[in-house]
Amino acid sequence: MVRAAALALTLALAAGPAPASCRLALLLALDVSASVDRDEDQLQRQGLARALLAEDVAEAFLAFGESHVALSVFEWSGRYQQDMLLPWTTIESADDLAAVAAIVAASERGHDDMPTALGYALGHAAGLFRDGPDCDRQKLDVSGDGRNNEGFPPDLAYREFPLDRVTVNGLAIAASDNGMADYYRKTLIRGPGAFVIEARDFLDFEAAMRMKLLRELEGPVIGMLDRDGPG
Repeated sequence: MVRAAALALTLALAAGPAPASCRLALLLALDVSASVDRDEDQLQRQGLARALLAEDVAEAFLAFGESHVALSVFEWSGRYQQDMLLPWTTIESADDLAAVAAIVAASERGHDDMPTALGYALGHAAGLFRDGPDCDRQKLDVSGDGRNNEGFPPDLAYREFPLDRVTVNGLAIAASDNGMADYYRKTLIRGPGAFVIEARDFLDFEAAMRMKLLRELEGPVIGMLDRDGPG
């Protein structure tokens, strides 16, 4: 019943062609590989939902009036285990954010026993951007607690998939690997102003996601200043 209701709400919100004034296409990718247990998965989903509802995050989404943000969310694990949680949706109001947060909170993971295929997640994201809205900027937000252990690595994904326009940021969850943030800095992040936010564990996920969304939703002027900053 919950899945059916969430699906109905997703279809009602799914964006058609984005408006010409779309300033940012923001794609969020959540790790559901075998290293993430049921409770940790729920901390991710509920944490993301609450972060989207935070007052400062909502203000950042809506700060530029007619210049909108298009948002999409998928979960990833093994080579062929990437499941859509939210198709591209134009965020035009606080009601849109509330509806999106409800969809994420009600979602259920599609797999719980797969390895970590980070390169395949990047390839999947490339396809979503290719078929998605035409926005001024494109950002991919990858959350994860483990290193690539199946399939091709991120550097090969960057050589083979059309991700040149995409800034890739990381939310590294250091629950079982204190080196995750450095791993993401060395292998994952890419593009102007790319950065990594570290969550100490899954209990810290909501705060880290909130901080990350605020940084990713920075306006065009601040974003341009980041262009010459460290990657």
